[in-house]
Amino acid sequence: MKVGDRVKIKRGNITHTGIVMPSKGDFIVLKLDNGYNIGIKKDAKTFILEKEKKIVPKKTSAPPINPSLPTVSILSTGGTIASKVDYRTGAVTSQFDVEDILRAIPELGEIANFKGEVIYNILSENMRAEYWQTLARAIAAEIEGGADGVMITHGTDTMGYTAAALSFMLITPVPIVLVGSQRSADRPSSDNAMNAVCATKVATSDIAEVTVVMHATMSDDYCLIHRGTRVRKMHTSRRDAFHSINARPIGKVDYATREIETFVEYKKRGEQKLMIKDHIEPKCSLVKFYPGADPSIVDHYAARYKGLVIEGTGLGHVSTEWVPHIEKAVKKGVHIVMTSQCLGGRICDLVYDTGRDLLEAGVIEGGDMLPETALVKLMWILGRTDDPDEVRTLMRKNIAGEISGL
Repeated sequence: MKVGDRVKIKRGNITHTGIVMPSKGDFIVLKLDNGYNIGIKKDAKTFILEKEKKIVPKKTSAPPINPSLPTVSILSTGGTIASKVDYRTGAVTSQFDVEDILRAIPELGEIANFKGEVIYNILSENMRAEYWQTLARAIAAEIEGGADGVMITHGTDTMGYTAAALSFMLITPVPIVLVGSQRSADRPSSDNAMNAVCATKVATSDIAEVTVVMHATMSDDYCLIHRGTRVRKMHTSRRDAFHSINARPIGKVDYATREIETFVEYKKRGEQKLMIKDHIEPKCSLVKFYPGADPSIVDHYAARYKGLVIEGTGLGHVSTEWVPHIEKAVKKGVHIVMTSQCLGGRICDLVYDTGRDLLEAGVIEGGDMLPETALVKLMWILGRTDDPDEVRTLMRKNIAGEISGL
């Protein structure tokens, strides 16, 4: 018996049938026909039904072209929405292309016509700053080619970073929607179909911004439409992992009726002309302060990076030992932005002495920006200018809905 074999395992009066997955120790991990995995002690009786064979997915026809429907371009970067289980390793891997997605979710053909391209086939932890540039250019090309909306399939772990980057890089006349799933397509609890359907509705709507569309609850009832600079993944595995931080979502999509309800103002379709500003400086980093953190951390980063975002405590603080190191880095030409680990609320370094010292040292307050959004914004700004005054002005300016209350 080896990984990939289809087996029947009998233990007592209970019999399980499924495919052998990688395992360690005294247990056999079996993927059942219903998609779930179980662990069974190796002292159980095992019957091999068939040897390992290549799993070939059943192919069905892609939805036909309907001239009365709008056209949405799907740009695939990989992630769980475009993944399935590799039975050789037991890992979820990016194996689907755009045609596979359309075949797997035929409901999409009722909403729009699709054309697509695989830009990357990676898990989102492998995303890089230069990939954002390539993706932004591909999106611009699709819009110039007449797409009524663009949908990007993306891994959920770093989706917020990519959404923020595209929000700064692109001024768009049509919707640009990022969508993913927490659970792969071959799992019974997969959220890929609902997320994709709701995302397609937004891609054909009049919400001409960069958004993230994902499950709002653990049920299959509706998805929320998050602004690309305000969204964060807040849970490792729940289907309702994504939340808008320090702002309301733009709206929601009812899965059953496919109706969109909006909560706040947004850029409308055709309101702006397409513009791409894909300059970026990748030599920026994000550092989390913690009690007792060695201030030489700042020196380390200052020697290697042009910009630094610090996740400080509360209103935006670090220990007093850090202040002279920060001042030294700023004088050296490193741009340092302060955000908060609290996520909710905004930075205010005028309340306590440490905060005032940080301001005098040259720190830029990040307002109520998410730390990861502040990082991406700093990278984008430093790709355009290195002038300290201009960097400070732009970091404090609301460019893509990322900061408020100034």
